[in-house]
Amino acid sequence: MARGCLQGVKFLMFAFNLLFWFFVTLLLVLLLEVTVTVLFFAYTDKIDRYAQRDLKKGLHLYGTPGNVGLTNAWSIIQTDFRCCGVSNYTDWFEVYNATRVPDSCCLEFSESCGLHAPGTWWKAPCYETVKTWLQENLLAVGIFGLCTALVQLLGLTFAMTMYCQVVKADTYCA
Repeated sequence: MARGCLQGVKFLMFAFNLLFWFFVTLLLVLLLEVTVTVLFFAYTDKIDRYAQRDLKKGLHLYGTPGNVGLTNAWSIIQTDFRCCGVSNYTDWFEVYNATRVPDSCCLEFSESCGLHAPGTWWKAPCYETVKTWLQENLLAVGIFGLCTALVQLLGLTFAMTMYCQVVKADTYCA
């Protein structure tokens, strides 16, 4: 009977061992990351279309109350990447219901410069410009991803090694 109780306690120690569950959680996170990466590359074209559609919908929130972050993000992207709109500057015509763009689309920034003629606005589409920038910096993103995966693999290895040592010590001490 005492042996049965000790085996029950040992089972509970195994089931609730934090090192073991840390290992399982970290493994699930790593598998989820790998799955998302594979799906991203498998469905790049669909993601491309959805992203463009959603970004065009997001243009309608530009400058509205409660969307300061979105407004600032569009302004920064258009200024830094020297672009205007998702596909081109005409995307903004639907937003304003007029032939105008935000001031961040202007070649030379001035107050209300978005009301002037299209010759004073950036012509490049922001979606393609940012996509090109990301592709040019894909090596850095890949290296970051590999370093993250390496740290996770080391965490998995150390967690399982420590867990095995704890189980081994329990076997000798019990």
